[in-house]
Formats: sequence, C-alpha cells, structure tokens
Amino acid sequence: MTRRVGIWEPVVDDSRRKALSAAERERYARNILVPEVGTAGQERIRAARVLIVGVGGLGSPVALYLAAAGVGTLGLVDPDVVETSNLQRQVLHSTEAAGTLKTASAHAALTALNPDVAVVAVPERVTEGNALEVLDGWDVVVDATDSFPVRYLLGDTTARLGVPLVHGAVLGTYGQVGVFDVEHGPCYRCLRPVPPPAGSVPTGAEAGVLGVLPGVIGSVQAAEVLKLVVGGARPLIGRLLVFDAWGARVDEVRVTRHPDCPVCGPHATPGRGD
Repeated sequence: MTRRVGIWEPVVDDSRRKALSAAERERYARNILVPEVGTAGQERIRAARVLIVGVGGLGSPVALYLAAAGVGTLGLVDPDVVETSNLQRQVLHSTEAAGTLKTASAHAALTALNPDVAVVAVPERVTEGNALEVLDGWDVVVDATDSFPVRYLLGDTTARLGVPLVHGAVLGTYGQVGVFDVEHGPCYRCLRPVPPPAGSVPTGAEAGVLGVLPGVIGSVQAAEVLKLVVGGARPLIGRLLVFDAWGARVDEVRVTRHPDCPVCGPHATPGRGD
C-alpha cells in the first residue's frame, strides 16, 4: 500500500479482482452506490482475506459487518467457548451456543448471514510458537482480543510480516481504535513500548464492559478494514481514536514512530519488524 497525495492505495491488488455476478451486484448494491466504494471497491472486498483474532465482544460486530459487506475470506481465531456472561455484548453468539466453541458458533452465524463468504475457523490461541503461521497470508489482521500479551504478539508479528493491524480495545465505558502499519507509520509498541505490569490494568471480567460499547468500537474497526481493502481513504494510521460512551465524547491521540522502537525503529531487532 503506497500513499499518493494523501490517497492510500488498497491492500488488495487489482490483479485479484474479478467481475461481480448479477446476484452480487444486487446484494451489494448499496455498497456499490457509495462513490468511495463503487464496483471496483466491491470487487476488492470480495477478493480480500481478513483475519480476526478474538471472536467475542469486538470480534462479533467486526465479523458480522465484514461478512455482510462481502469480504471473500474471513479467518476467525479464538480458543474459547461461549459463556452465558458473554451474551450481553457478544452479539454473534446465541443462547443456544453457550458451551460451544466461539469459532464454531461464529462460523454458523456468518455462513447463515452470507453463504458466499468463506469462513476459516481456527480454534487455537495465538502463541509465539504459531503466530507467524497463523497470521501469514492475510491482507489485514484485526486485533479484537482482551489480552495484553496477545496484543503485543499481534503487533510484533504483523510488523514483521508487513501486514496492517486494526487494533481495538474496550473497558468499562471507554474504547479505542487504531491502525498500525509499519510501512507507513508506527507499530503497536510505539503506542505502548512495554506491556503494563500484570494486574495493574483490570480486565473486562473485573471492571465490566458496557454492552453496547464493543458494537461501536467493532464497527469502527470494520470500517477501517474496508478502508484498507478498498483504498482511497485515510486510515487511522498514526492516530488513535478514543471513545467515551458515557460522556459521548470522541478524542484523537497522535501516535508517532518511536526512534528507539525495537520493532519498527531504525535499529529494530532482527526478526522484529524486518
């Protein structure tokens, strides 16, 4: 993806585009009518391969909207099962799905929504041992997790692979979204060089999450994915969008590349961001 006079090129190469069928033109007509998308943009969406890590509160709206938009291949990575306490915010899963794998529940829901989307379920945890294998080969990776160690692993690995990472996080009544792409801006470690001390930041299970908040943040993440895929827009690269649901306030924080960053800086450690 290159930048020309403020215009971002799509992450999906035009060589992968194929003409839409009449049925696809009808299904995605409202997308195609949007000047920023058009027929070419919808063809890129259909050709796109997007990996979503975490199929819970954030991953639910991301997956639903990307499937509805017609993203050609959606990968879902999550080792967990659906719990009753998830249902207040994880709208991809039903009451009947409690006790089943989230990836299986999501696969069923997404294929029912749009059978033309290829859904790849990966019921595994992303670890240092498998991160490169799991994350390689995708156009965009979505961080929809609630774990600092996994966030850093996703940030480091996508930087190494040169794949854009669409980050999202929620806690209480606050949420944030940012895009990290080392070819054009900072990486996740430029935002937070090191993970916070264990136990210093409460989890959603400890501090709670306002049920509607993941829907807001996840929808913005889905929009950022589509912007990267279609091109022609300014993604949230170098910018962190912070949303206060209770105060109805949106702030933007600038994120710059850290000169000493071990992942994307000029003296990056070999194997990290290389």
